[in-house]
Parts: sequence; C-alpha cells; structure tokens
Amino acid sequence: MRNSAVHAVRRSVLCALSCAAPSAALPVASAAAPQPREASREPFAARYQAVRHGGVVRAANSSAKGVEGTESVNDGAAIAYVDVDGDPNNLRVGEQKPPKDNGRVLIAEPGGQYKALLADTLIGHRTADGADAFQASADVTELVRSSRSDQWTVAQVNVAMGRSAAGGWGGWTLVAAYEKESEPLRRITVRDGFETVGPRTGELRVPLDGNGYDKASDGRLGVIAYDGDHGTSGDYLAVETSRRKSTRLSDSANSADDMMNSSITEFGTGSTVRFPDGTNTMGYDSDVFDLRGALHDGADRVHVRLGSRKDTVSLGVLFLQADVRR
Repeated sequence: MRNSAVHAVRRSVLCALSCAAPSAALPVASAAAPQPREASREPFAARYQAVRHGGVVRAANSSAKGVEGTESVNDGAAIAYVDVDGDPNNLRVGEQKPPKDNGRVLIAEPGGQYKALLADTLIGHRTADGADAFQASADVTELVRSSRSDQWTVAQVNVAMGRSAAGGWGGWTLVAAYEKESEPLRRITVRDGFETVGPRTGELRVPLDGNGYDKASDGRLGVIAYDGDHGTSGDYLAVETSRRKSTRLSDSANSADDMMNSSITEFGTGSTVRFPDGTNTMGYDSDVFDLRGALHDGADRVHVRLGSRKDTVSLGVLFLQADVRR
C-alpha cells in the first residue's frame, strides 16, 4: 500500500504495525528475520524529542481489508490482503507469515525498489481475548533523508487472513520529524509503546510532555492505535493540560465517543494521498488531531488519556508538535 510523506527530514521512524487473528500454525520460512525480544506490554518511552523550527508529519495505510459483505466492522469480519496493483502474482501489502517474521517488512521509497526492513526495538506482542496482536518499529532516518518527496510503499506486513470473532487488522505508519527554518519554533516529541485498554482495564494515562505552553498555542497530536471498531461507541481520547483541565478530543471524522474507529485522518479529513484509500481501515487507526482547543488557555503539561467501555484497544504511538514562543 502506498502513501505520501515529506522530504526535508531530520529524523524519522517507521512503525510497521499489524495483528494476526486468529493465530495460525505456518511452516517456518526459509529466511525468518532475526528480531529484538518481545513483551506483552511496553511502557511508553521517548523515541525522539527536540525543539527546532520544523514539525512532524506522517504517512500511513492499512494492510488488510474486509471481503465483500464484511467491510463494516472488524470483529467477525473475513479479512483479505490489500493488493496495490491488482496482480495476485506480485507482492501483497499483507502476508501471513510465521510469528518469528513479525519484525520484517519490505519498504520502497519513492521511485525505489523494495528492500527488507527489520525491527530494531522491543516488539510488543499480546495474545489475549482471542486475538494475537503485535507492533514492531524501525528507524528509517537515512532512507527518508536521501529520498525524494512522493509515495512510499510497505509490503509483507504479517496479517492473518480469514474470519475470527476478534477480527483481523494490519497497517503501517511512517512518522517523520523535519527541520525547516521558515516554520515556527516547535517542540517535537515522538513516543512509542504497546499498552491495551478495555472495559476491564480502566483508563490509560501517558505523560507525553511536561513542558508549559502559552495561551492560544498551536499544536497537533498524532495517535496510532489498533483494533478499534468503526461504529462501536465508548472509547475516548483526552488531553490533560493541567491538574484541573482535561479536554476530550473529537473532529468531523472521529466522534468524542468513538475515537478509535478504524480511520486514517488529519484534522478530520483524509488529507494525504493513499492507495488504496478506504475510509474504514478495519481496526487500524492513524489519526492527527488539532490541539488548539486543548491549548487555548495554555498548559503546564500535555498528558494523553485513553479509555474504552466496549472495545479492547491497543495504543502504539503518540507524537506531538506544539509552538514554543520565546
């Protein structure tokens, strides 16, 4: 699957994110990827942070789709792979592989050829509630820095095909922090982890940034999460900016009571060019939200809170850019 990204990059991170459900017993591949160790949960930690003139952008897409008649919700859907060129003999975006290959995908820069990309950090891998979900990530700074601006393609994300009660999903997001002197001075933070919330877990709270911001500051928050069903209410995302103030986020594509709704959006619209560009990504969320409302009265912190009364949702990546006034 393809999506566009920015060229002027200071540092970038590719998050190849997918889930296999149901888990399948497959023959061992002839060249399974070496990979970092796995853990069922991974506390959020800084992947990148800086104060500079520039910002953060992302490209993303889904690796899985529902077959005809099961495209509305993820749970219980029959899952098929996304095919970017219509030729079944060519590489598919999703691919069912042995679990030891979770940390390997193929990536092609604009105008380039596919090359293997291996995870370089702890892999989150959780098997519970009928689902087998994992997240893997790798630093692709040098590849992005040397590439031109156009569409990126990621293939062979490990996604299980077929039907299960838990459903199946998969996707990828490339997050790029860039430097550009003509843009405002901003604080940029990228954090990743692997934490799950649901009806029995209570709320997840992630301290994203402990710095203060002036009134009417401009900012945006990126969120990458998994297994949120389109149309299943009860999940919310809030930004805490002081001990007494917390703002629930929403926009035209993500309601305040169904934030993890299988969408790839920016400020409520699908503003980036994707192929394919389905509006229901079957359990994969990669969204960017406007923080001007949350920062209207200023802030002494930016902490993220995620809760869900019905869905079991996993949170994988958070990224923030906010103006710094000096």
